[in-house]
Amino acid sequence: MDLPSLWFGIVAFLFIGYFILDGFDFGVGMAIPVIGKTDTDRRVLINTIGPVWDLNETWVIVAGASLFAAFPEWYATIFSGFYLALLVILLALIARGVSFEYRHQGHGAKWTNWFDWMIFAGSVVPALLWGVAFANIVQGLPMDADFNYTGTFFDLLNPYALLGGLTTLSLFFYHGLIFLTRKTVGEIRERARALAWKVGIVVAVLAIAFLAWTVIAHFSVLGLVLALVAVLAFVGSWLTNLLHKDGLAFAFGALTVAAAVAALFASLFPNLLPNTADPTLSMTVANGSSSEYTLQIMTWAAVCILPFVLGYQAWTFWVFRKRIRRSHITGDHVDDAVDIEVERSRGRELAQAAASTN
Repeated sequence: MDLPSLWFGIVAFLFIGYFILDGFDFGVGMAIPVIGKTDTDRRVLINTIGPVWDLNETWVIVAGASLFAAFPEWYATIFSGFYLALLVILLALIARGVSFEYRHQGHGAKWTNWFDWMIFAGSVVPALLWGVAFANIVQGLPMDADFNYTGTFFDLLNPYALLGGLTTLSLFFYHGLIFLTRKTVGEIRERARALAWKVGIVVAVLAIAFLAWTVIAHFSVLGLVLALVAVLAFVGSWLTNLLHKDGLAFAFGALTVAAAVAALFASLFPNLLPNTADPTLSMTVANGSSSEYTLQIMTWAAVCILPFVLGYQAWTFWVFRKRIRRSHITGDHVDDAVDIEVERSRGRELAQAAASTN
């Protein structure tokens, strides 16, 4: 494998990691006004991602920096063509980050409600626009011979791209709900599980339609295989969620996101950005990459640094692996008793269902 192809794979890996990690952050943010019935509930939801959300977002910074260094032409065309969309994403992420920090600084329901809705909006907007952006990258853009985007902002809002945006929006919402079943207990956990079942149906319809469109329009054998893996992994996540296998459901959900994003990159390769105006002038891995010397230096840097980054990420999740309870917020262990009774009641229902089946 040559270095440009290797770095195409590394960029794909970084974006896959970002969408898996920040994907469930977005999903939790979207769930706040739906599952959070009280302020305590909403604080529980925020605390599930409180220690990790900012670390998760660094993946997109590293991915963008790698894109800039390894494929400067690709970076320049995307950031000029998608300037308004990426600016909106940036503003949404800023509003979301500020809300996490300032929500608890004021007094009164109006203050906290304002920042809760900022977290919601700051989660919905990137989840939608990242899908729109990547769908347009796979589909291609009208460009001139110097790879300058020649379309308009509204050209980006085409049916394929909008379907991609709705797919990532619903998939990240589902991913976040499954994460909540893994990180909470009692009523909140059951609300997340029940809503994930319903949202999963929407995800299945949108994702199958989007992946099928992608495979048909931009066929590659690897892309087809990865799309099938994504579908099977999602079915596994949806079923294991119904069976209360929270760890498996989340693992299958993460695999769904990884396989779906990998399928997009596989469908794109060896192009970086197809030219819809003149396919012979498409940007490819070969003509859009940096020099061989630059890629060599980057490769050695990645070999030395990336293992430490992955290790630190894994260590962080291990440290903050425990479930979040209402009593962690209120200090009132009566809340624990309520959650325990909900868990026991649900356990009895499952036992009775299993007995009737046998």
